[in-house]
Amino acid sequence: MEDHRYPIGEFSPPSSHTPADVRGAIETIAACPRELRAAVAGLDDARLETPYRDGGWTVRQLVHHIADSHMNAYIRCKLAVAENQPRIKTYEQDDWAKFDDASHAPITVSLDLIEALHERWVRFLRSLPDSAFDRKLDHPEIGVITLAYVVFLYAWHGRHHTTQISSLRKRKGWK
Repeated sequence: MEDHRYPIGEFSPPSSHTPADVRGAIETIAACPRELRAAVAGLDDARLETPYRDGGWTVRQLVHHIADSHMNAYIRCKLAVAENQPRIKTYEQDDWAKFDDASHAPITVSLDLIEALHERWVRFLRSLPDSAFDRKLDHPEIGVITLAYVVFLYAWHGRHHTTQISSLRKRKGWK
């Protein structure tokens, strides 16, 4: 039986990577807005209010969560480059998903935000020398991680949630 929580598997950072691997992950981040728009194309409000799994967030909440999470990631990436091993702040994503802007706002708000955000984020990441991806930040829940780790994590993150939506569409037979 498929685990609807992790349709592409749980995140597992590579044990080693090359600059080309990092650049590939950046291209995955670049593709996220287009792939997410395709995953939600044509869904009406009733379908947007459907949880992607029992007890899970609705499609609407997933879209807004991606915006929330990727905004945090963009700032974390810039902090990692601008500061010496900054300690970042976490946020309670389940609480954020309950706020009105995540549970009721039209998804176009976050789709547009994600598109603009990713344009800035990817531009920033592409501008960095390979050595920048060794920069570190201190995550209170994970520990000290590199910028490359963040890039791999968010390449996975966008695909993870987009696949939750596209898998739901497939299971429900939504065209």
